[in-house]
Amino acid sequence: MIDSGTIDQAVARLFSELSFQEQPAGLYDPLRYTVALGGKRLRPRLCLLAYSFFKDELNDGILSPAAGLEVYHSFTLIHDDVMDRSPLRRGSETVWKKWSETTAILSGDVMCIDAFKRIAQAPVEVLPEALSLFSRTASEVCDGQQMDMDFESREMVGMDEYMQMIGLKTGVLLACSAGLGALIGGADARSRECLYDYGYNLGLAFQLADDYLDAYGDEKTFGKPIGGDILNGKKSWLSVRAAELLSERAAARDAASDAACDTASAAARPCAAGPRAAAYPRAAAYPGAAAHPGPAAHPGPAAYPRPAAYHGGPCPGEASAAALAEALAAPAVSQEEKAAKIARLMALYESAGVAPAALSAISELTERAVSRGCEADISDSARDSLRSFAYSLVGRVK
Repeated sequence: MIDSGTIDQAVARLFSELSFQEQPAGLYDPLRYTVALGGKRLRPRLCLLAYSFFKDELNDGILSPAAGLEVYHSFTLIHDDVMDRSPLRRGSETVWKKWSETTAILSGDVMCIDAFKRIAQAPVEVLPEALSLFSRTASEVCDGQQMDMDFESREMVGMDEYMQMIGLKTGVLLACSAGLGALIGGADARSRECLYDYGYNLGLAFQLADDYLDAYGDEKTFGKPIGGDILNGKKSWLSVRAAELLSERAAARDAASDAACDTASAAARPCAAGPRAAAYPRAAAYPGAAAHPGPAAHPGPAAYPRPAAYHGGPCPGEASAAALAEALAAPAVSQEEKAAKIARLMALYESAGVAPAALSAISELTERAVSRGCEADISDSARDSLRSFAYSLVGRVK
């Protein structure tokens, strides 16, 4: 097994020496700029970590594919920033902002091609499987991005749909990183599957952490403006879960209101005949009582409608799923509008209590990842490394 210090040094050296074609500079300078922005290099680190469980030394057969994973990830960021209109990435101008949208599109395209070239440097004995895994993953990432964009025009998105989307957009690339490292390292099929699942679940936890930090993080450490998802009207785990929580609260309120109406209805019904009934003859005191349908035909709660202002929904200004959807769809062009939109969504998140729910979900997914990864046929020290990698990844939300 290769120790973490050696892996860290290899990753640092790999990206300090990473080079691209020199000309045309207008095409390749944005690639060099993007790589120079740095980052956590999670995907190559995870790839080398999984490889290290089965091999004792690093070589070009694993280092080039590991670099390819990061190059592909960087390509997706260049295009994501165009689609999201993000002006900053890791505290610096995004490619489209620094150059132009057309440059970002074309430079992103060639960066994607470069990633495939590096993956193709995998050892020949596993090359077909490595290319198949990476090609499938690259396609799935695009599927996830399209789902993400489609969600922007929808008022409501279910949690199952949202988790599927982030699984494709984020989870599969981390899964591929672990699976590819294990494949090149010579792991058996079951261990490769366990490590792939580790990366996938860790990717879900990572995306939830990213969603959380977009609302509750610090711009200096997050590297992007806070509230970007809110301003773009993007669905996040926070908005989807907040809608669920607010809907559950409304359903509970309606059930309580219906129960109160039932109680009021029962109290208003005529008393059944009893020992005292004869002493209080309603018929004499109630003109037309003979025509009264009596308890058997009593209309029930429908005869006791709620006040007209209720209309079965929330009161004006009340925190609700509808109010959240309306706030998320609100335009925000001026700085005042942007600030007001973020403040409104944050107030709704606070009302729903979504922040602690997010932290709990991140923790649960992280533990699921670790548990699955530890099922691989690896040493105890390797299992400790999986735990350390996972906890360091999500620890940024603490």
